[in-house]
Amino acid sequence: MKPSKTSKQWMREHINDPFVQLAQKEGYRSRAAYKLLEIDAKDRLLKPGTVVVDLGATPGGWSQVAAGKVGRSGKVIALDLLPLDPLAGVEFIQGDFRDDTVLKQLEGLLQGKPVDLVISDMAPNICGIASADQARAMHLAELAMEFALEHLKPAGSFLVKVFQGEGFEEFYKLMRSRFAKVATRKPKASRDRSSELYLLATGKL
Repeated sequence: MKPSKTSKQWMREHINDPFVQLAQKEGYRSRAAYKLLEIDAKDRLLKPGTVVVDLGATPGGWSQVAAGKVGRSGKVIALDLLPLDPLAGVEFIQGDFRDDTVLKQLEGLLQGKPVDLVISDMAPNICGIASADQARAMHLAELAMEFALEHLKPAGSFLVKVFQGEGFEEFYKLMRSRFAKVATRKPKASRDRSSELYLLATGKL
């Protein structure tokens, strides 16, 4: 099948993207690594000894950053429906994070340690219908928040990708009703034209 004009444009932009080039140079698995690096530089989420759960981790850019920051005294557990090539310092579970079998595996890896930080850079498979894509994206954010509320320790933090559009304000209000503090973040590695934002919540209510 011949590539569409849009896909050619995306590929050209992707190849010329400075964050893509930087990721290749510095050995990160995705340009998304720089989003987490920038947010962490501001909010100091990842410290030695931190226990992190990364939802929808593949290809592993965020887990890679987290593992490098928390060190051997910390723990990074990555979950995804898709396989993840092994990463140093990262324990991986393949499956749906809502499934009981996956949750049991997670509990086994945590060994009774409370979770300090839940991170989610998940996005749905795009179908091209804006309203449907937005609804799917917000649904993923809601699922991630439910997981965070269930597993985070009281003073823990939750960082999630969302997209501005239908359902965003309602989700933001919901997060504010469940956490003591909610802040918005738009790192430089997020493309200007993208409606992508990150919400950082701390202190479960």
